[in-house]
Amino acid sequence: MDEQTAYRRRWGALAVLVICLLVIVADNTILNVALRTLSDPEIGVGASQSELAWAINSYTLVFAGLLFTFGVLGDRWGRRRLLVCGLVVFGAASAGSAYAVSPDQLILARAAMGLGASMVMPQTLSIVTHVFPPEQRGRAIGIWAGAGGLALAIGPTAGGLLLAHFWWGSIFLINVPFVLLGLALAFLLIPESRDPDPGRPDVVGVVLSVPGLVLFVYGIITAGERASLADWDVYGALLAGAALLAAFLVHESRTPDPSLDVRFFREPRFSVAIAVVMVLFFSMAGIIFFLSFYWQSVREFTPFVAGMLVLPSAVSQMIMAPLSPTLVRWAGPRWVAAIGVLVACGSFVFFSRLSQDTPVPLILVVFFLQTAAMASVLTPATDAIMSAVPPGKAGAASAVQNTVRQIATALGVAVLGAVISTRYRAEISPALDAFAEGAADTRPEDLHAAGESIEGTLAVARHAGEQGSALVAPAEEAFMSGLHLAALVSLTIGLLGLAVVLIWMPREVGRHQPAEGRTRSAVVAHGRGEESAG
Repeated sequence: MDEQTAYRRRWGALAVLVICLLVIVADNTILNVALRTLSDPEIGVGASQSELAWAINSYTLVFAGLLFTFGVLGDRWGRRRLLVCGLVVFGAASAGSAYAVSPDQLILARAAMGLGASMVMPQTLSIVTHVFPPEQRGRAIGIWAGAGGLALAIGPTAGGLLLAHFWWGSIFLINVPFVLLGLALAFLLIPESRDPDPGRPDVVGVVLSVPGLVLFVYGIITAGERASLADWDVYGALLAGAALLAAFLVHESRTPDPSLDVRFFREPRFSVAIAVVMVLFFSMAGIIFFLSFYWQSVREFTPFVAGMLVLPSAVSQMIMAPLSPTLVRWAGPRWVAAIGVLVACGSFVFFSRLSQDTPVPLILVVFFLQTAAMASVLTPATDAIMSAVPPGKAGAASAVQNTVRQIATALGVAVLGAVISTRYRAEISPALDAFAEGAADTRPEDLHAAGESIEGTLAVARHAGEQGSALVAPAEEAFMSGLHLAALVSLTIGLLGLAVVLIWMPREVGRHQPAEGRTRSAVVAHGRGEESAG
């Protein structure tokens, strides 16, 4: 595909990338509403709590561990080629997940889905950087970011709708037609692109980064599950992962052909934007994740209704993400980001006062403002990251941004989950002790599980019948107490992010570099030719 054709089809290419992004991101959230169904041996696969956790974590581990590697390989081998290969793997693994007959099969299929997603995700943003000229890149990245936010919201909604009408495998099988559509359109609308001067392959960097990221993310996830760092496999994985990542950074600073040029971090636009993305996703991911338990376990809404309640956040991101570049040009990146982080902090204050009977419309308004603030910060931050590096390294920059998002999300869920679990265990213990005295037929392992989470307590309460009803109110109060504390932790992290923005984020928008092989004059010439043709 020649440059003029690629330029004319750039918005069509963006539509294909949005389809790819929607299916990848939505699937990462769609599983959350199906956990209770999958645990049922009659209508699901009879997965235990640990197996359900690994159905989620296997995807996250492979995805986060290979994002950077496939971002670099996309720059070298061809971004459309990696995108297409990733879609094929993701589609096949989705079908495998849909027809899994055991928890082990589901876990393996989900890991394969993570492999395909890690091939697709970094290419979407680097292709946007390639096909759009500098003056249109901010708007295109805003649409890209809005699509990611929309996918986060429609995942639970679509999952609840499918589970209400079809069997559980439909939440995975729905990916296949979208994958086939993306494959058909990719060859028609997306041009191939790669780094014109990739240098020698950085084999040592890849060998260090993959196990380093996998071990570090494994340690984070496992520490969050157990609410403890005391086990040897937890702290061992964290230390080994951190050591390998440190060795990776040292190697990258010394090799003549690095996968990740650490000099990128000397550019304030790049380093500050990375820090803001990490703080934002850490502080918000855990709260958003555990609010799904608030809807279903405390307010007792069905999975479908709980999914529908996420839709206002989708609307806000669809509005704010494309609008954010205009706000940045008007007020500057520092003030847009600062106001966005400040609004997010205000939402954490609200969640620290949330109760079992807080009006739903009020919660939805706060959700709307919170996700709008997130979109207003994420779009200029992503634009800053991509504009700070040479276009040939767009895949590596995209992979760094996405890897940071994944690690921050895992950290947020793990750390805030540990906060909620610790507070919950402390406050539910008196009620469980009183219940155990009058319920001799309850197994010790069930009581232990009941002390770990609100779902565990409510499961014991349902099994005990009328006697178990005494556990419901204490369980809800203990969970809300833990959620309030987690919101205060998120507020503290958010205020730290606000300080970073106010002190170090540049006041002015940085200049984008033109895509590979394309000068600014050529881009303008194409644009004028297109306008005159119209």
